Amino acid sequence: MLPHGDDEEKWLAEGIAGIQHNAFYMHRALDSNDLKDALRYSVQMLSELRTSLLSPHKYYELYMRAFDELRKMEMFFREETARGTISVIELYELVQHAGNILPRLYLLCTVGSVYIKSKEAPAKDVLKDLVEMCRGIQHPVRGLFLRSYLCQISRDKLPDIGSEYEGDADTVSHAIEFVIQNFTEMNKLWVRMQHQGPTREKDKREKERSQLRDLVGKNLHVLSQIEGVDLDIYKETVLPRVLEQVVNCKDELAQHYLMDCIIQVFPDEYHLQTLETLLGAFPQLQPTVDIKTVLSQLMDRLSIYAASSIEVLPEFLQVEAFSKLSNAIGKVIEAQVDMPVVGAITLYVSLLTFTLRVHPDRLDYVDQVLGACVKKLSGRAKLEDSRATKQIVALLSAPLEKYNDIVTALKLPNYPRVMDHLDNGTNKVMAVVIIQSIMKNTTCISTADKVEALFELIKGLIRDVDETQDDEIDEEDFKEEQNSVARLIHMLHNDDPEEMLKIICTVRKHIILGGPKRLPFTVPPLVFSALKLVRHLQGQDGDVIGEEISATPKKIFQILHQTIEALLSVPSPELALRLYLQCAEAANDCDLEPVAYEFFTQAFILYEEEVADSKAQVTAIHLIIGTLQRMNVFGVENRDTLTHKATGYSAKLLKKPDQCRAVYACSHLFWVDEQDGIKDGERVLLCLKRALRIANAAQQMANVTRGSSGPVVLFIEILNKYLYFFEKGNPQVTSSVLQGLIELIKTEMQTDGSSDPSADAFFASTLRYIQFQKQKGGAMGEKYDPIKI
Repeated sequence: MLPHGDDEEKWLAEGIAGIQHNAFYMHRALDSNDLKDALRYSVQMLSELRTSLLSPHKYYELYMRAFDELRKMEMFFREETARGTISVIELYELVQHAGNILPRLYLLCTVGSVYIKSKEAPAKDVLKDLVEMCRGIQHPVRGLFLRSYLCQISRDKLPDIGSEYEGDADTVSHAIEFVIQNFTEMNKLWVRMQHQGPTREKDKREKERSQLRDLVGKNLHVLSQIEGVDLDIYKETVLPRVLEQVVNCKDELAQHYLMDCIIQVFPDEYHLQTLETLLGAFPQLQPTVDIKTVLSQLMDRLSIYAASSIEVLPEFLQVEAFSKLSNAIGKVIEAQVDMPVVGAITLYVSLLTFTLRVHPDRLDYVDQVLGACVKKLSGRAKLEDSRATKQIVALLSAPLEKYNDIVTALKLPNYPRVMDHLDNGTNKVMAVVIIQSIMKNTTCISTADKVEALFELIKGLIRDVDETQDDEIDEEDFKEEQNSVARLIHMLHNDDPEEMLKIICTVRKHIILGGPKRLPFTVPPLVFSALKLVRHLQGQDGDVIGEEISATPKKIFQILHQTIEALLSVPSPELALRLYLQCAEAANDCDLEPVAYEFFTQAFILYEEEVADSKAQVTAIHLIIGTLQRMNVFGVENRDTLTHKATGYSAKLLKKPDQCRAVYACSHLFWVDEQDGIKDGERVLLCLKRALRIANAAQQMANVTRGSSGPVVLFIEILNKYLYFFEKGNPQVTSSVLQGLIELIKTEMQTDGSSDPSADAFFASTLRYIQFQKQKGGAMGEKYDPIKI
């Protein structure tokens, strides 16, 4: 067990002090050209590295102090041999007689660097000698740092192509052999660290090994920088040798790190051309190795490589990259039976990303990836693991982001099957993502089959897949979800009426199953979508023949009637009433009197039986009056029936002011300002007189309850209605009637002690209007002239 804490700091300080002390005397001896003393002090200095008392992290600090001194010594030796003061061959022989093996090998590497630089011997021979002699240190930490030093001082002296140390034709193979041999020995030392010491300290040793991993990986980086390592050499020699060491070491940490190193340091082009060899190693790794991360990084790098230039894409096709990656992932998942489901899905996400970048036109490849994911998830319950569901969402979102078209995703048979494995919450999130994609790209879904497939995808939003308690649903989230469905319905369109009717029927089939809570959100957009089709077909008529769907206004109105009826189960009578009136107006435009009358009938029934709130009644009756006023399809009998109902209900509102306003609004039902519109002056006057009586009653009630007369604003409003019909030429509304009403209002305002500024302003504005009309001249001026204000 390696000590830590204050003791370790003390030993580190002592080691550094020892290096500094001996380095001082070593440099003094070098300055005096006393080589014998210099080597003696250097051995004593390097002996500090023999300690076993420090952790790897602290040992590294000690090593760096010694490394700095060794570099100074190397410069001295280089200068002296260049002057001819000492022979480098003699120096190389001399340091081999140093007392202890560890200092001896450090000195040997240092002098070996000078030896290679002098070119008095082939670099390959010196390097081979050094790498072999370093076998003398088998202590893991000391051996790793010694070989790291060898790697450091030799990296610019390898007999590479174009290097000043290049030798014969086979020179590159010697450089490769040296680096691989050093890498192999370092990896063995690194792995051996795990098996030293008691089991209880395994985690601590893992941490220490992680701190040293870059020492081993540095060799692979040096290997990748050798100019002579072309694709053929990499394929035939380098990769097989490195993978052999990785697989044979059977160590989880080493295998994961080294596979990652291979992927990071060597060119993407090499990975692509040696894909089969590289992927063949993955199933041979230890079951506990996090293969998904390494494989994902490989696929991500290849994806980026494919996206970098269109010219490289044929290479991917040539080597059948997708097939090889897909098979490798299957073998890895099969070999690692304990791999969590999130790991497998992560692999499929990376494979799908790769596929969409390299083979965007191959939907069969995309579906194959989704199918493999479905196979992995089959037999399992809904995913509860948040990390796994997050990866599924990433998997499903990738095709949407790539194609910007949900229609393409709908062509993938396995797409909805993957969604089925999401829990309800995540299924809704994914459904919203799909809808947002449609909105963002303004995608038009144009056939009933596509709509059917789409609504099957987003079924989590449009109906309860499982029994969900109401208190589990966040109201704001629910409203936002349903509003997104409503927006989606407006994106469903086809210019062909027959197909559009099929789309409407398909949507209706799904939303009716959504339950009473969803219907107020989803029925209105469907109704307006259908009404849009009705207006497209305006003027056509026909009946349903047999069971065949025929896109006629009558057929659509039948569907609309049944759809709006569903709102009564909510209950949502005010919304249903509004939609009935919209349908009645559309039927009016199509000149379908019986249909329009039926919708009005339903609206009145709802008003009578379902609308109980007084405010809702006021709103509803004004909607009815406004819609009825615009209707021109009704015959005399039907119009009289409906207007009679409307005026009757207006007079029965709870509050007198509401009664008054509804009754004078009914006056417009008897005077329609169109070419063939009804113009019944007497009934208009009856409505206005009735409104005056109700306004007067309201004044009296206010006097009883508050001890003063109520506001006269109702009289002023009625005066404005009189003015409207006076200008429209109603013979029953004369200037004398208007004069009388003006005098009445003035009297009421004088009688009322309290002043209402808004009413005063309203009346003053009305009088100014009358004055303006009088001064305007012409026929209208003559009409207004008798009125005195």
